[in-house]
Amino acid sequence: MHAQNPTALAQAEAFDKDPSRLATEPLACMPLVLMDNYNTAEMPTTGGSKALEGARPAEDAFAVAKLRKAGANILAKANMQELALGGVSVSSLGGQVRNPYDLTRTPGGSSGGTGVAVAANLALAGTGSDTVNSIRSPASANNLVGLRPTQGLISLSGVMPVSKTQDAIGPLTRTVADAAALLQVMAGVDPNDPLTAKGEGQVPASYAAFLKPDALKGARLGVVRALFATKPEHEAVNSVMQAALDRLREAGAVLVTIDDMAFDADTLNAQDDVQSYEFKALFNAYLASVPNAPQKDLAGLIASGLYAKPALDKFLTGAEARQTGMQDPEYKAWLDRIAAFKAHVASVFASERLDALVYPQQQRLVVPIGELNQADRNGIVAGLTGFPAIDIPAGFSPPSDSAPLGVPVGMDLLGLPWTEGKLLGFAYAFEQAAKLRRPPQSAPTVGSDSK
Repeated sequence: MHAQNPTALAQAEAFDKDPSRLATEPLACMPLVLMDNYNTAEMPTTGGSKALEGARPAEDAFAVAKLRKAGANILAKANMQELALGGVSVSSLGGQVRNPYDLTRTPGGSSGGTGVAVAANLALAGTGSDTVNSIRSPASANNLVGLRPTQGLISLSGVMPVSKTQDAIGPLTRTVADAAALLQVMAGVDPNDPLTAKGEGQVPASYAAFLKPDALKGARLGVVRALFATKPEHEAVNSVMQAALDRLREAGAVLVTIDDMAFDADTLNAQDDVQSYEFKALFNAYLASVPNAPQKDLAGLIASGLYAKPALDKFLTGAEARQTGMQDPEYKAWLDRIAAFKAHVASVFASERLDALVYPQQQRLVVPIGELNQADRNGIVAGLTGFPAIDIPAGFSPPSDSAPLGVPVGMDLLGLPWTEGKLLGFAYAFEQAAKLRRPPQSAPTVGSDSK
C-alpha cells in the first residue's frame, strides 16, 4: 500500500455509534482500497512514482466522493504500475507487486495492487483504471471480477489521466454482486466531465436486478477466435477457456463462432492505440491541477529520474518527444481507424444478433516477475471502442510448486454501450454455475471469502 487512510478507523467507529446509517447508505462501512491514481483529499496521489511522492490534490475525485457519500470506508491507496503505463504492476514508489496465487508471477496491471489487496482479503473491494487492459488484467490474474464500463458512465474527473480516448475506471471485486453495487454508486453525470453527458438516463434503478441465475439462457455470445492464440505457451489458457465455453453452453448460451481478423489484438495495439499522442498534454494539465505537485510537467518528471526506468523509459520519452501531440495529422488518422473499428464491432453485433462477445482477457498466463510487460492481452477491443467489458474467473491452470491452486485465468464478456446490466447478469449466471472463486493460499482468510 502507498498510503493508509488516517481517518478510516474513526469512520468505522462513527458507523458503530449510528447504525441507522447501515439502512440508508448502500456501501455502509464497506472497506475499499483505491488505485493510487484516484485523487483523495486526506492521502497523497502519486501514481506510484517517487517523482510525485507527497503530491496531494485539493479534493477527492468525483467517483471517490460518490463512494464516500454511499458510506464506503476507504482504507488505503494501493500500489500500481507506475502512472498506469503497463501491465506488471511495478513502480518506483512501491516496488513490485506479487501475485498471491503464485508469488513468482506478477498480478497483471496496471491496477495490480488493488487486485492483490482484494484477492488477499485486505479489503472487500477496490477500484482500478483501464486504458487498454488495466482493470481486467488484474481481475484475470487474481481470480476476481473486473468491470470496465462504457466510456462516459463513470466520471474521470480527479483521476490521473493517460488517454482521453481510451481511459475508463471501475470496480475490482470478489463477486459479481459486489461489482454491481460499486457500479451503481460510481456511475453518474459529472458537470466537470463532458463525456458523462452521454450517460444521462443510462443508469438503471438497480444493476442488482439483472443478477439472475438463468440470465444466460438464450443469450447469443460471439466467440472471437482471433483473440485465442495457438502457441505452446497459450495452451493453459485455451484449456481453461474451452471448459468455460462449455459451461456457458450448459447454462443455456448459444455460442457463435466469430472468425474475423479485424479483432487481432496485436494489430490493434500496434496501429490504433493513441496513448502516446494524448498522454503529455493530459498529464501536464493534471499536474497543474495539483497544488503541491513535485513536478510541473512530464519533462520535469523525466529529468528527475525518479521513476521505474526499465518499464517506463520508452513510453515516457516517446510521449515527450511528440511535439505536436493531438495536433499531429497522423493522430487524426489513428482516430479515424478507431472510429471505423468501433463501427465494425457494432456491425458484427448486429449481423450475428449478438448479446456479447467472449474471449480470454489474456492469451497466456500472467508473466513471471522480471518481465517488463504482460504479453498477449486482448483488452484493446474495449479500450478502442469504449464498449463495456467485464472479466470474470474462468478457472485455473494446473497446480505447480509455486502455484498450489494453479494460476488464475479470466474471461471477458464485451457488450454494446450501456449494456452493463446485461453483462453483469451473464457474469452472475456463469459465476453461480461455475463457482470458481478460490482464496489464495498465501494470504490469510478473513471472515468469509464468499463476499
